[in-house]
Amino acid sequence: MMSAKLWAPALTACALATSIALVGCSKNTNEAPQGADAQKMPPPEVGVIVAQPQSVEQSVELSGRTSAYQISEVRPQTNGVILKRLFTEGSFVREGQPLYEIDPSTNRASMDSAKAALVRQQANLNALRVKTDRYRQLIGINAVSKQEYDDLVAQVKLAEADVAASQATLKTAQIDLGYSTVRSPISGQSGRSSVTAGALVTANQASALVTIQQLDPIYVDINQSSAELLRLRQQLSQGSIDRSNNTKVRLKLEDGSQYPIEGNLAFSDASVNPDTGTVTLRAVFSNPNHLLLPGMFTNAQIVQGIIPNAILIPQAAVNRTPTGQATAMIVNAKGQVESRAITTSGTQGKDWIVTDGLKSGEKIIVDGIAKVKPEQQVVAKPYQPQAAPPQGPAAEGAKSGNTGQPAQAAETKPAEQKATSNT
Repeated sequence: MMSAKLWAPALTACALATSIALVGCSKNTNEAPQGADAQKMPPPEVGVIVAQPQSVEQSVELSGRTSAYQISEVRPQTNGVILKRLFTEGSFVREGQPLYEIDPSTNRASMDSAKAALVRQQANLNALRVKTDRYRQLIGINAVSKQEYDDLVAQVKLAEADVAASQATLKTAQIDLGYSTVRSPISGQSGRSSVTAGALVTANQASALVTIQQLDPIYVDINQSSAELLRLRQQLSQGSIDRSNNTKVRLKLEDGSQYPIEGNLAFSDASVNPDTGTVTLRAVFSNPNHLLLPGMFTNAQIVQGIIPNAILIPQAAVNRTPTGQATAMIVNAKGQVESRAITTSGTQGKDWIVTDGLKSGEKIIVDGIAKVKPEQQVVAKPYQPQAAPPQGPAAEGAKSGNTGQPAQAAETKPAEQKATSNT
């Protein structure tokens, strides 16, 4: 009896421990499936856009330089001393406007001499004609010989030739006298004069007196790579782009601003520069306010044609394989990710122009593309572009928390709490 009483507490403790162990095992067994379910993550969310074919302008941005529409280097066409300059340097001059006056004394004397020579030749011709008329009457009665009459007729013809030569000499002298006033051959902006009053000039000298440039309209010379031009011509021949309208050109100035007037492509050079591998394109722009000056560097955006049925997708949605192939991730009808090889044809703003590889209505992944892989199940939601951060004083105030009265309340509130805690 005593031994049974001694062993009873021990047996009770063992039974309690065993039951606790069994209960623990049962609890761990029931919680195991719940833990596995908890480790299974839901499908990730991705931002997508829907492919919508549209007509897109095929454009390329190239660097260029402006040049004057017409340039005239004014040179004297007669010899003499400059008496005065008749225009203001840098001013706008019109065609035919007098620019310089050259001393006309020598040219006027040459003209007077030519006039006198012409009068003499005309007088000699008149005398010979009168004599010829008399001989014509006398030859009918054999008062003069036939030979004398023929000689007189020949002299008349020589005198007529001398008169014609004197008339030409006089006209030349008059032209030279007119050249004593140097006139502008075109309308345009004048430059710096290279001579002043008292300078001796000669006809057709090497140095120009002044340069006149027509700035409205104005040319913009653009260099395009021969490879890009070849690709464009292949697209035109295949009908990939439409170029029925005149090629438009937009211009961005040196300060980054946009030139308000569109230009047209005038011509394309017929040869490739062997040193640079480029072809020169020339565009014409209206320049009524003379905002564009010759020699300015610009960026020209050339609209080369219209691509029908193209799709615009953000650049963030396009990846490149090691071989350079462009790819995009789409969400198929099963809600799974699918990699798709695409063909791009330049950019428009921040978007790629896709000409092949995508179909209308397909969902293209833009946001979350880095966290998915092909055949993965995803949840597609419309892509929401992130708004640009605020600029200027408002942004600085938002960063520092100083946005007016609410900020002051936020600053005073901790002080009140501190006072309360101290109390």
